[in-house]
Amino acid sequence: MKIEILGTGCPKCRILHENVKKAVEDLQLDCTISKVEDIGEIVEYGVMMTPALVVDGDVKFAGKVLTPEQIKKFLV
Repeated sequence: MKIEILGTGCPKCRILHENVKKAVEDLQLDCTISKVEDIGEIVEYGVMMTPALVVDGDVKFAGKVLTPEQIKKFLV
């Protein structure tokens, strides 16, 4: 599984990244987590509000920070 956090590095983006890491750890998933900070790449996903979560190329949500529990629903 490939997980991407889309965002320009703002505090909300960093919090989402930490929450994703926690959710992955709790679920004991084998995946890669990366941050996409290039605005051009973010727009290619059709995302207009950050932060956003992309799982295996599919945008799961954008525009707010989810808790680890909320994120887990997108990963199982």
